[in-house]
Amino acid sequence: MQLVSKKFKKTLSVVALVLILAMVLGTVASALTGCGAAGKTDNTKIRVAALKGATTIGIVNLIADTELGDPSLDLEFTMYTQGSDVMAAMVAGTVDIGLVPSNVAAVMNNKVEGGVSVIDINTLGVLNCLSGDEAIKTVADLSGKTVYMTGQGATPEYTVRYLLQENGVTDCDIQFKSEPTEIVSIFAADPNAVAILPQPFVTAALAQTEGLKIAFSLDDEWAKVNTDSKIVTGVTVVSNKFLKEHKAAVDAFIGAHKESADKAVNDVETTAKLVVSQGIMAKEPLAVKAIPNCNVVCISGSQIKENLAGYFKVLFEQDPKSVGGSLPGDDFYYEG
Repeated sequence: MQLVSKKFKKTLSVVALVLILAMVLGTVASALTGCGAAGKTDNTKIRVAALKGATTIGIVNLIADTELGDPSLDLEFTMYTQGSDVMAAMVAGTVDIGLVPSNVAAVMNNKVEGGVSVIDINTLGVLNCLSGDEAIKTVADLSGKTVYMTGQGATPEYTVRYLLQENGVTDCDIQFKSEPTEIVSIFAADPNAVAILPQPFVTAALAQTEGLKIAFSLDDEWAKVNTDSKIVTGVTVVSNKFLKEHKAAVDAFIGAHKESADKAVNDVETTAKLVVSQGIMAKEPLAVKAIPNCNVVCISGSQIKENLAGYFKVLFEQDPKSVGGSLPGDDFYYEG
């Protein structure tokens, strides 16, 4: 009887050991699955839309890694020139993730079936007023002037109109152009013209026109009239349908975007080459000068709402249509 008991205890010990080992191996396998491919757990292709401008500088290193065959994420990038084109692609369901002007993201939330969520902020303020006219130093000095700019119906327009309103300027004639290069051509003919441009086009314009200077930064002018929020130029959104079905892939993309944005800031020369190859800027020396001024970031988690909600409130109070008619709810801000 004692011998049977010993054998039984030995058998139980072996079984317990096997079960413990299985649990450990299962935990390790689960951890590896979660960490492998930057947290991606399926082979889903992520279709990403980006703009030829500052909002894309933070992902050019990621684009390059993808073109070199990085196996960690299956990404397909398409470049556009207008935020409205990205919105149209997401409405059509041909794009999963888009890098867009911040207010376009809010509008898109009402147009894309199932809505969208902001997964990170990719660019803070990048707008500057340029002119060879020494008399222009603040927004108030734009009274009676013709001002050329891009971004009609997007972040730049609503930011400028808010600043004009807060400075009591009612007689500024804003002339919109479709491409920043058109405005650079205007300066070639008249260095005393006035324009509001985003980086990196500010740097390009300064390099091409003698006597042209930065009259003021719109971030500085914003701080004079609003201490509760900052200008947020660009954000990254995902369709909620894709997020629901492929959360791990979205989380992996955010991590990869963060690494790419950090490299853009810390390895400017490499990034400058990629900015040129993507057609964002024409020459590497100009890109090297521009990138540090482009406010490239990758702000995710709870900080998204902290930075973006106040800016949306300002735009909404100025023109509800600028954010799609209503302020986004809390579920618009993806915290992971």
